[in-house]
Amino acid sequence: MPEGHTIHRLARDLRRDLGRQQLQVQSPQGRFAAESQLLDGDFLQGTDAWGKHLFLRWKSGRLVHIHLGLYGKFRRHKTPPPEPRPTVRLRLWGRDRCWDLVGPNRCELLSEEGEAELLQRLGPDPLRADADVDQVWQRIHKSRVCIGGLLLNQAVIAGVGNVYRAEVLFDQRIAPETRGCDLSREQFLGIWERLCEWLQIGVRYNRIITAEPEQVGRSRGRMRRKERLQCYGHAACTECGTEIECWELANRKMYACPVCQAGGHPVGT
Repeated sequence: MPEGHTIHRLARDLRRDLGRQQLQVQSPQGRFAAESQLLDGDFLQGTDAWGKHLFLRWKSGRLVHIHLGLYGKFRRHKTPPPEPRPTVRLRLWGRDRCWDLVGPNRCELLSEEGEAELLQRLGPDPLRADADVDQVWQRIHKSRVCIGGLLLNQAVIAGVGNVYRAEVLFDQRIAPETRGCDLSREQFLGIWERLCEWLQIGVRYNRIITAEPEQVGRSRGRMRRKERLQCYGHAACTECGTEIECWELANRKMYACPVCQAGGHPVGT
């Protein structure tokens, strides 16, 4: 599932290509046909992201909410675009670019009340200027759930997924099974600040990069796929060479070094 940097990047790119334009809006698949008819000919006023949720705001006051889920993706075309595939849920056609949405978990019109209800269920997003870091700290500090589970809980922090979870805990040398209430404020701030930094890098390069250029010997833009990460998917620890452990935690695969992240509940048990 795309993590938060991907959604913020999409919001930025859609705004650049289609913002403040009168758009043709279609639903070749038909599952968004009635809504597309309402939006066809409307002006896209702006785009916004909160965690893994994308919002398209229109001059008419209407709001489209998109959640890509596991299989959703956008495809970008020059205009005139090719004939749409029959699976395209939403086509947005502007002056120079056309964007097709395929396979989203959610693509819907939301009322103001619906938007407020959705945002109420989400935790602060490290990529947003209005993120309340103290709110995140309070939710983690008061919880007996392990930090490896809390980081995937979108009601705690919005936008963090499985890769960032493993990488930030490795970077901060924290055992994934450490309970939230056992973390110090200093440890929490280390997690938060690193996530803010990495998510911004993710938006810039449109990929997850947690390794430093000095570690790899090449710039972020030239790193190979395996070189971009420090722990996730690796067979051995990039710091000490110990075999990386992999197990299920919060229904997702967790990667951690049993030596560098020693402490708390034993890694991998």
